[in-house]
Amino acid sequence: MKRWLNQHRYALTVALRRLWGQPFSSLCNILVISLSLAVPIVVAAVLDTARPVVTQIPVSAEVTLYLDRAAPPGTAGRLGAELRERHAEDIEAVEVIDRERALAELRRRPAWSEALAVLPDNPLPDAIVVTLRQNPEIAATSGRLSAQWQEIDGVDTVQVDSTWVQRLQSLLDFLGVGLWLLALGVAVVVLATVFNTVRLQALTQREEIAVARLVGATESFVRRPFLYLGALTALLSCGLATAAAWLALQPLNTVIGRLASSYGAQLSLQLPDTVSLLLSGLVITILGALSARWSVTRNTHF
Repeated sequence: MKRWLNQHRYALTVALRRLWGQPFSSLCNILVISLSLAVPIVVAAVLDTARPVVTQIPVSAEVTLYLDRAAPPGTAGRLGAELRERHAEDIEAVEVIDRERALAELRRRPAWSEALAVLPDNPLPDAIVVTLRQNPEIAATSGRLSAQWQEIDGVDTVQVDSTWVQRLQSLLDFLGVGLWLLALGVAVVVLATVFNTVRLQALTQREEIAVARLVGATESFVRRPFLYLGALTALLSCGLATAAAWLALQPLNTVIGRLASSYGAQLSLQLPDTVSLLLSGLVITILGALSARWSVTRNTHF
């Protein structure tokens, strides 16, 4: 056990010495990886902040059905009663708005009275305003019911007031998928950068590795310092990426805070939780070590 620990301590020391021995090259590699990692961290912070806000937006639970103007009188009342009976578990209230009553209300408004006076007949249709029961899936429920009601004979148009919320949720889902694709791209950047770094180190240490093999060094002994080099490069990049993302969020929070205060709300972007950051750092570190192993295996057979 002590021998094993000594070997790993030696490999770690060699890896640190190689990082320190080429500070400019090491810093450039770490900056490339850290800036690539900082972008998905910032995007994740935006999504983590936006999703709870969207779910707390009070979605209007009203669906309005506009009937054909040629529909017989009384159609709206019968259809409203039928909808309330058929979807009693989803509907809280149904209001039938007669076209003549709607026209009379518009004529009482000065802005509309003169325009409506020149019309030969009533241009308004009968309407049914359906108030749905509030539930966590109100947006999905309103979309499902509106699609069904659009197919009813005599219904011309169905208007759902929560459409914009559904579009916003779809946009967030799209950004979530984009975040995963971005993370995949970052993983490729990490693999390529560490692979090239270790390749250059292996070629630089070509004579040292050859001498070590001549005196009986095993393949694992030769490869171990390079694995630590890849892991350390990735680990330092994760720490720098987290710091860069935190700095990037400060000016964004200033702008978002000013915008939110104009609506009487408070909103600020926060980094993902510590567990997520640690797990992401562990994955990146493992990727760095695996890329280093792949590179040193390919470039030390001489």
